[in-house]
Order: sequence, then structure tokens, then C-alpha cells
Amino acid sequence: MEHLNLIRDIKKGNTAPVYFLMGEEAYFIDEVLNAIENDVLSENERIFGLNVLYGRDVTIKDVIHMARSFPMSGEKQVVVVREAQDLREWKKTDDMAVFESYLKNPLTTTVLALAFKDKVLDKRLKISKAILKYARVFQSDRVKEDRIPAWIQGYMASKGASIDHAASNLLAEYLGNDLGKVVNELGKLIIIVPAGTTITAKHIEENIGISKDFNVWELQKALAVKDIQKSNRIINYFEANPKASPVQLVIPSLYSFFARVAVFVTFPDHNTAQKAMSINSYAYSDCRAASNNYSKQKIELIIGHLREADRRSKGIDNESIENGMMMKELVFKILH
Repeated sequence: MEHLNLIRDIKKGNTAPVYFLMGEEAYFIDEVLNAIENDVLSENERIFGLNVLYGRDVTIKDVIHMARSFPMSGEKQVVVVREAQDLREWKKTDDMAVFESYLKNPLTTTVLALAFKDKVLDKRLKISKAILKYARVFQSDRVKEDRIPAWIQGYMASKGASIDHAASNLLAEYLGNDLGKVVNELGKLIIIVPAGTTITAKHIEENIGISKDFNVWELQKALAVKDIQKSNRIINYFEANPKASPVQLVIPSLYSFFARVAVFVTFPDHNTAQKAMSINSYAYSDCRAASNNYSKQKIELIIGHLREADRRSKGIDNESIENGMMMKELVFKILH
């Protein structure tokens, strides 16, 4: 992974004078920034040599003025601009001229890093050409959902731990592709589970609270195959254990699933749908089952029921019905 190569070079002292980090996946950007902030300078040098700025609080001229100054102690200084997308001058060519000039002739004693969050630089801007030419650019893309289980296993291996396929799939299904959340939960497991032990679905159930039998993903599977008994068992468990599967998690998850099914059924065949939508084998199995058990018209009705349930869960058009009863009613409407 490119961010690991960047971090490896930074730790070795092979730094670029200017870094530009951007993209939708904040986790990779934060990892690179943490390396720049913590590994370029020694602990003592960071006292005077590390400068962390935020785009909304400074101008590009402030940033370049600081980058052009010489270190107060040590051989290098670090200037980091977090949330650089909030700088107000990106579309102002005259203001950006000072940045372009610096890119062409950066100070060798400064490591300057600018980071966009949740977006990329508009390549139509004049300054973008200079950034792409002179800076070390890293674009942080989200990991596709079908690759999250493999990413989890690779991450755990890098930490000297192991996790089996069932457990990695359970986490991927429950947490999605928000790597910040995934890494946070994996960190808990690394601490709790004895070293040398392969993490299983049971460890996840005991330590994170995701039941391998009674969770929103098992409900999704049961609804996909129209298993009425299993769906009712799960929804009864949710009613008895509201903290384990809050309605605020269940409804959006089911909505996301049936919205995906609505797209799935527009393709001429299942294989084409799987490739076009980049969904993993587990999600594909559920989508295929649902597409076989629900008509397009029924799927549209289900999405409508889910929207209604979402409003009612937020207190809109809700005649004081409890969440548990509302979820039972929702599941009945989906299945019948």
C-alpha cells in the first residue's frame, strides 16, 4: 500500500520537501501525517520545530512564510497544514503564486505537508499543475467493501496478530469500510485477546458486542431469503437488547441493503451486477437471494417502508409507538 511506502521512507529519513495528501479515506492520510509529525524530528526538536496549522485559521501566505523560516533548533522543521481544503485562496491565482514559487524552490530544511480531508484538489486549478509536478502527492482512496475482509487480515498480520475469515467478514459487514472504526475495534481485540491466539467471531461477540447470530447482518440475510421464523427471532432479540442493535443502526443498514438490491436488479444478470457494483461474495449472495424473492415493485415498497420507519424512529409521525414494536411492524411489512 502506497501510504506504507510513504511512512517507511519518512521513518528512514527519506523525506520530500513538500507533501500533498488528499482523498476520501481519512485513515491513510492521518497515518502519513502522524509519521511526518512524529518521525521527522526528535522529541526535543519537536518542541520548537513542529508547527501544526489548520486551513481555516491561516492564509497560504502565512503557511509559506513559516515554511521559508529556518529551524529554531536542529537541522529541520516541520510545517503541517491539516484540513488544507479550508484555505480560502485555492481559486485565487495571484494568492497562490507564492505557493507555486515555493514549490519550485522549497527550503531543504523544511518538510511542508498539506492535507485535504474527504475531497481531492480540483485539477482544473492552475496551482494543481505545480503541486502534481513538484510535490509528493498521495491520493487516499476508500477501500472497496469487497476488499475490507482481506484488508483486515493484512492489517492484523502487520501487527503480529491473526484473525480468521469468519471474524474478518463479521467486522467488515458490521463496520463497513470506515477504516478508522475498523482499526479502533481491531486495536481493542489486539489488547484483549492473548498474543498468539487467532481472533474468531466468538472473540468479537464477547468483546465488541456484535452477536454472530443476532445482528443486523443476520437479519438482512434472513430477510433476503424470506426466512420468517429467523427474522422474528432476531427482531425479538433486538427488542429485548436495544443497546446491542439500536434502531438507529438497524434501519440505515437495512435501507442500504435494499437500496443496493434495487440497483442489483437493474442489471441483465447476477455476474454482471457483482462486477459492476464491486460487492463481496457475502453481499452478492444476499443481493442475489433478495432479487429472487422480491419483485422490483416490492423492493420499491420496502424502501418506502424503511424511509417511513426512519422518520418514525426520529419522532416524526410517530404515535408514541416503541422502537421494538415499530421494528416488528417493519419486518412484517418487508416479508408480506
